[in-house]
Amino acid sequence: MITSKQRSYLRSLANTIQPIFQIGKDGVEESFLSQVEDALEAREIIKISVLNNSGLTAREASDIICEELKCEGVQAIGNKLVLYRRSKKKPKIELP
Repeated sequence: MITSKQRSYLRSLANTIQPIFQIGKDGVEESFLSQVEDALEAREIIKISVLNNSGLTAREASDIICEELKCEGVQAIGNKLVLYRRSKKKPKIELP
């Protein structure tokens, strides 16, 4: 669990990054989850865009992904969501 101060710091980091994944009409599938897991291990913080035809809101998608991958949902605004998980091999982000 991250604190509100840490969440605020992560939001500031995510402000400048671009979404690297999109959730479309197929929703959240196993192959998508494995790609997100690899990206979280490599980058620690990622941004995902939810398309209008997906049938999910950003909050619902964030909850599903976080439950499956044991990561933290940092932010879900509009059609974008930000996820964070500390890397097991080489942590890059130092939380306050």
